[in-house]
Amino acid sequence: MSVELSPRATEIAEQTKILLAAGGYNGFSYADLSKRIHIGKPSIHHHFPSKAELVLTVVQRHREEALSGLTALAQQVDDPLACITAYADYWAQCIHEGTLPICICAMLAAESSMLPTDIADEVHGYFDDLAAWIASVLEKGASRGQFHLRNGASDEAQVLMATVHGAMLSARAARRPEVFRTVVSAAIHQLTV
Repeated sequence: MSVELSPRATEIAEQTKILLAAGGYNGFSYADLSKRIHIGKPSIHHHFPSKAELVLTVVQRHREEALSGLTALAQQVDDPLACITAYADYWAQCIHEGTLPICICAMLAAESSMLPTDIADEVHGYFDDLAAWIASVLEKGASRGQFHLRNGASDEAQVLMATVHGAMLSARAARRPEVFRTVVSAAIHQLTV
């Protein structure tokens, strides 16, 4: 599923990702992109004929990068609690530094009923991938006695995933990045007691 792009198309996609995190699908236009990367709208259309095609490409790349990163994390960090904590720490750092203050799929999920179907399907796939990864780490941790799953790994994964994404919104609303870490740390702690 790898999405290969030219250097200019990659720049357009990366700037689109930033704009999606800031305001979602309907929060930007090709005019906004043109101003950010100093190229004309016709040049953007050359790489991505439609906004839907551009956003689909960005979401596919985001999903692929996330799954690759999660897989690598699970392979590099054998300790399940440390693995879940590292996942949360990644987002805490992104939020604190402002590099990606919210997951673009969380932003797009809020707009899913208004998105083109293929984009909504890709966002849905992202959350399926993430939930499966979290569930696998929780199962591994439960088998080692690190996590105490009250409702099964799949349900607990959904709860943790919702907590992480909700904490992103809470930190944004409060304008205090540290809110994210406070909320998610408490949720992870609840899995261990």
